[in-house]
Amino acid sequence: FRLVKRQLLLTARAVAGADADSARMVLVGSARPNEGKTFCAINLALSLAAEKDVEILLVDADFAKPDVLRRLGVEQGPGLLDVLSGAVADVEDCVVETDIPQLTLLPAGTKSASDTELLASDHAHAVLAGLARANPRRYVIFDTPPVLAASPASVLALHVGQVMLAVRADQ
Repeated sequence: FRLVKRQLLLTARAVAGADADSARMVLVGSARPNEGKTFCAINLALSLAAEKDVEILLVDADFAKPDVLRRLGVEQGPGLLDVLSGAVADVEDCVVETDIPQLTLLPAGTKSASDTELLASDHAHAVLAGLARANPRRYVIFDTPPVLAASPASVLALHVGQVMLAVRADQ
């Protein structure tokens, strides 16, 4: 993960201008389920949080099967879908502190049958762009559903500047 994070950091720092915020937003996905994307997202976030000049927001964007908070021993609560649906006004109110320095979490939120449509909205564009813009030291890591299993990952990919694809070894 140190090798991967170094490339992501270098790429984000090399980008200047209008794409600087989106370059600090990384989608972690896989083609199919059970390829290790959540494991990779969590470990990438932990590795990035060890850096001196960054803060990490790990977003559980696998709305059908949110698992990030459970794996880290944190209670679920309102999250991204609640903000996108209008049930919560400010996304920062949903951010959960952890006992790991420089690492915060954003839960998936209340399940919705229209998660893809919510992500494709103009409101989502403003909310997601604001996650990186709120703090110039913040890197936002999205754990998404498998690309071939659900549509939110492809819509979310339009909002980020970098993608990390997890592929199961020997499969």
